[in-house]
Amino acid sequence: MPRSAVRAGTLGLLAFAVLSLGLALRAPLTTTAVALMVFGVLHNVLELRYIGGRFSALLGRPLLQLLVALITGIVLVRLVGAAFGLAWTVRAEIVLTYGILGTATWWGLRRYRWAALAGAVVLSGALAASLTWPSYHVVVITHLHNLVPLAFLWEFSRAFTRRARTLFLAVQLSWVVLVPAVMLSGLLDRWMAGTAGTVRTFAAIPQVVAAGTTLPGTWGTTVGIRFLTVFAFLQLMHFVVWVFFLPRYAPATTAAFERRVPWLRGWRTWALGLGAGAALLLLFVVDYGQGRTVYSALASYHAYLELPVLVVMLLSFGVVRVAGTPR
Repeated sequence: MPRSAVRAGTLGLLAFAVLSLGLALRAPLTTTAVALMVFGVLHNVLELRYIGGRFSALLGRPLLQLLVALITGIVLVRLVGAAFGLAWTVRAEIVLTYGILGTATWWGLRRYRWAALAGAVVLSGALAASLTWPSYHVVVITHLHNLVPLAFLWEFSRAFTRRARTLFLAVQLSWVVLVPAVMLSGLLDRWMAGTAGTVRTFAAIPQVVAAGTTLPGTWGTTVGIRFLTVFAFLQLMHFVVWVFFLPRYAPATTAAFERRVPWLRGWRTWALGLGAGAALLLLFVVDYGQGRTVYSALASYHAYLELPVLVVMLLSFGVVRVAGTPR
């Protein structure tokens, strides 16, 4: 990847971070809702294209089929839970989530039995905690999903020069870690649009807009506003990475995906994302709650397929076989 492109991409992400922070501080609920409606489906499609192209070596047919089966179970559980208001479906989703994590851990450590056993013990403890406090599990998963781009950007930047990579990663760590920490500390409360008034009216706003973004018991409080603002900011940056940055600066990965799935070459991927997004946008406008339910279910495929890739990356210290390595 040419130095000029690395510099342009780094400065572009920095500019988007500043803009996203301003929007999140001034209008967190609107930013959360509108960004999801406009970019949600498209970023799903483009992220699946990136993962399918760059990490195809990790996603062999047997593993991919098992993961798709588990994720489809999550989709069905979410739809059934939303349709009938069944509380047990949340715990069922948690069990399936740890099934995905367990599969990825076994796959990454299958040659090291003792390490795989240790991983199973850790996951068992985490599963018990998640089942004990499912509401906290949902909030943690919701926010962690927005942090995922950091891992992929970290891996993507491996081929940069040392100086360019240092600057690039400094920018990423700033918006992923530093800015949210500052917002949660309360140092930016004075710049939040009508914080006091928002707190008084927060509880009256349909909670479906910000479902899973605030800790239990903080809805309608200043702390709740901070968590919602952090989510609005990170979600918007999450979309920026998948919709603008990686499609522009990772053409080799796109080419790798198109060789594997030739019927989605070129404009067809964008047409699929924009077309499906437009259809769901109509449902959002008519009934935001129903639109959010359908989106949440379908988005499970991209959200949970990235988990095993991340686990394998971590277990191999970020050194994985990828396609489309940047030049």
